[in-house]
Amino acid sequence: MKKWTLAATISASLLALAACNSSDGDVVATTDAGDITKEEFYDELKDRNGEAVLEELVTIKVLEDKYDVTDDQVNDEIEKMKDEFGSPEEFDSMVEQQFGGEEALKDLVYVGMLQEAAISEDMDITDEDLKEYYDKKNTEVDAQHILVEDEETANEVKQKLDDGEEFEDLVAEYSTDSGSAENDGSLGYFSAGDMIPEFEEVAFSMEPGEISDPVQSQFGYHIIKVNDVREKEETIGDFEELKDELRSELVLQQADQEQIQAKLQKIIEEANVDVKADGLEDLFKTEDEGADTSETEE
Repeated sequence: MKKWTLAATISASLLALAACNSSDGDVVATTDAGDITKEEFYDELKDRNGEAVLEELVTIKVLEDKYDVTDDQVNDEIEKMKDEFGSPEEFDSMVEQQFGGEEALKDLVYVGMLQEAAISEDMDITDEDLKEYYDKKNTEVDAQHILVEDEETANEVKQKLDDGEEFEDLVAEYSTDSGSAENDGSLGYFSAGDMIPEFEEVAFSMEPGEISDPVQSQFGYHIIKVNDVREKEETIGDFEELKDELRSELVLQQADQEQIQAKLQKIIEEANVDVKADGLEDLFKTEDEGADTSETEE
């Protein structure tokens, strides 16, 4: 389930605001004590979550104008997700608990696919890249690692390894990954897509018996020891049939959060968004635009 990991959260407030905005009549609730009007409901939602909701709605609208994502594409992705589960009942239960139903999940997948289309537009992923990634996913690496918090400690550990100290002894002394540390730092066999990209890039470039220099990731600094490299007993499938899925995985791996935000910001700026809602007029204005307005007023 990777397609929706980039999706903006479709919050209850967003859905409620959309429903409010499109409801027939002025009253959205009646009580013996009085009615709740659409305007009251809208104003309350706007005050509480207006900026986030409007930003999501505008972003989706602008992306829809530039990129095409069909119902068939979304449904295909949902079917792939279902195939990852042991039974339809498990899938339905998970979707109900985490998303409130399949239609809400489809909304998330749809937004995620729109964002992926925007992000991948600037990425040069060749067939050679896809084939290399495919080969990695058909390969398994057995490795151990020592995880520490800072570069200085990582260099200290690496020096001790270079001086002949045992990897397993240093795992016990230094590693902050309590799960693997209990098993001499062993991660078992893994293939491409199972570990974070920085870790995989190094591990898949090593030969059995090699120990890496410190590798930085979001978790700290890893020192990796590769014990074995082998082909999987069963292939993951036909390369040509899997190319779209492989491309999506590579896009998600290569996507940098700052680059994503910069890309979306650029698209929104090019759409000339003009907010009419009271109190939210400056939502999409840049700092430069705000400065220019101030100077004009002076």
